[in-house]
Amino acid sequence: MHHPPKRKQNSDRSILDVGRLAIGGWPAVVIHKYMTEYRYVKNFIRIDVDDRGISMAVTVLIVEDEEKIGRFIELELLHEGYEVLKASNGREGLEKVESGKVDLVVLDVMLPELNGFEVLRRIRKKSDLPVIMLTARDEVMDKVAGLDGGADDYMTKPFAIEELLARIRLALKKRGGIQTVDKTCLSVGELVMDVQRYEVSYAGNKVDLTHREFELLRVLLENKNIVVSRDTLLQRVCGYDYMGETNLIDVYVRYLRSKIDDVYGVRIIQTVRGVGYCIKEQN
Repeated sequence: MHHPPKRKQNSDRSILDVGRLAIGGWPAVVIHKYMTEYRYVKNFIRIDVDDRGISMAVTVLIVEDEEKIGRFIELELLHEGYEVLKASNGREGLEKVESGKVDLVVLDVMLPELNGFEVLRRIRKKSDLPVIMLTARDEVMDKVAGLDGGADDYMTKPFAIEELLARIRLALKKRGGIQTVDKTCLSVGELVMDVQRYEVSYAGNKVDLTHREFELLRVLLENKNIVVSRDTLLQRVCGYDYMGETNLIDVYVRYLRSKIDDVYGVRIIQTVRGVGYCIKEQN
């Protein structure tokens, strides 16, 4: 019986980056090495949870118009045990997202037909599917636009493939949450959140929220009657590598209260001084 080859700590994969592969082409020995590993791994994909807590049946969609980069990422993901779908333009990528068979999207910005920002905008109208954006553009405003538009992470080419894999694992764990709540609809009192439609309403009236406001409220609703610390909320809402103001969660709580509590005369989010916030079940 054959077993998948063990991954070497200092293999070619850990030192090559996507930018150099895209420019210089793939050496034949590298292609042979990856294809050999793929033939082993494809017969050993498990539908369970590995020691990192990630389901091996997770499906990742790669939306990338540069064939070599897309193929390189695909082979790496297959080696890790993920299932992979690919699209070469924004419109095709959006169609595959709407099929409902995708767990995470690796999304390039510069795409034909629909660019990555527009694809992200349309995804966020209907879903909170994890999205990691890839781009050769290193402009700060591009990153801000992507993150404010609802991207879970943003990576600039060239990048180390190991970092991309780590960020994929993190995005999946982050969406897994503090608790796993198998609900498409979360509520407390007359406040209702439709997770699939990405909508919030109070007493039947729509409440318009930004992506971060929605995510903050979602974490608190998923953990009703549990005090969630500011640090945990910051990681869930802003990502593990957020380096900005530490009082950001307090700011977004004020925004939520101004849109819900102040408008409807209620007190949804409770402050636990020195710890964090919680939403308590209402009688």
